[in-house]
Amino acid sequence: MFGIGLPELLVILVIILIIFGAGKLPEIGAGLGKGIKNFKKATKSEDEIDVTPDKDGNSTKK
Repeated sequence: MFGIGLPELLVILVIILIIFGAGKLPEIGAGLGKGIKNFKKATKSEDEIDVTPDKDGNSTKK
């Protein structure tokens, strides 16, 4: 069965360090964290429909 073990994860981490450098890793991690947080928030929130009438009197939907 296909699985990623500790040696494979270490190789991937070293490649990422070489490509991006140690200074960019916190920024990348923060960006990924925010993206995952927003995705979870979007999937858990109820669908919101804006039925506020516009200037013409028609309702708008978002």
